[in-house]
Amino acid sequence: MTTTSVRRPHRIAVIALPPVTAFDLSIPGAVFGLATYADGRPAYEVTVCIPDPGVVKAMDGMDVVVSQGLEAVERADTVIVTGTGSRTDADPRALEALRAAAARGLRIASICTGAFVLAQAGLLDGRGATTFWMMSEEFRRLFPAVDVRPGVLFVEAGGVLTSAGMSAGIDLCLHIVRGDLGAAVANATARLVVAAPVRPGGQAQFVQTPLPPERGTSLAATRAWALARLDEPTTLAELARHAGTSVRTLTRRFRAETGLSPLQWLLHQRLDRAREILETTTLPMDQVAARSGLGTADSLRTHVQRHTGLTPTAYRTAARIAGAGP
Repeated sequence: MTTTSVRRPHRIAVIALPPVTAFDLSIPGAVFGLATYADGRPAYEVTVCIPDPGVVKAMDGMDVVVSQGLEAVERADTVIVTGTGSRTDADPRALEALRAAAARGLRIASICTGAFVLAQAGLLDGRGATTFWMMSEEFRRLFPAVDVRPGVLFVEAGGVLTSAGMSAGIDLCLHIVRGDLGAAVANATARLVVAAPVRPGGQAQFVQTPLPPERGTSLAATRAWALARLDEPTTLAELARHAGTSVRTLTRRFRAETGLSPLQWLLHQRLDRAREILETTTLPMDQVAARSGLGTADSLRTHVQRHTGLTPTAYRTAARIAGAGP
């Protein structure tokens, strides 16, 4: 009789250090809890833990109950620290658990001010990192050995990931899902949590300049229009015409809202579409290129290899192995 092994879910331990931010604490469970393998089995198992299980004080008035201790970190494959007010006085037991996890080669991540905890554990020294932009100067002052990057959504540096505040934690978790299971699963998960498709980590955290109130503050309708016709050539003039504005104003507002120029944003969306097609179909490369708006098979190869380090064929193979389960 042949026994078929079943891949267990990837175990994620979420460390909650008081005072927590309840919103940040809810993100890993919401995102990873909805990600599945191709056959519908859960791809992740999320456990929230704390040095002393019980009621955990929250900064936003919603105290939470955590029943698991730090032994959950010992069973984990990935460890995430969520937003906390523990800027310099994180529990030494949590810091030691993080150091031990890093020594075992586990993936370590933080959401928002959880980066302060990773820095206290010494895991960010010499690495690039980010945190909530309002806390960036304090972070830089407390941890001068860290390369602070305050203007981005998230940073991945040597197996350690940090995100900016609030919804940037969703972006980080979706980025992890995409790396583990591919663009198709990540985009499906984004739809389930009613979030934007996976955004690049280098996107700006916040709108740096006010937008003209008389013309509205969102190009969401224009972006949706462009997404619906990714396989067609789209010029700046056409985008501006749809938005009812000049090319110059479109470019300024687009960068303010997304952190990217319109053409950079289009390229990112087309790459994401190409990756999803590679994962979910057996279409030849010229058709993948055409349907994603990347033009030719040569152009597809150039862009996919530049952004993933793999040829389209190798990416298709690797993504299917990662996402299909046993």
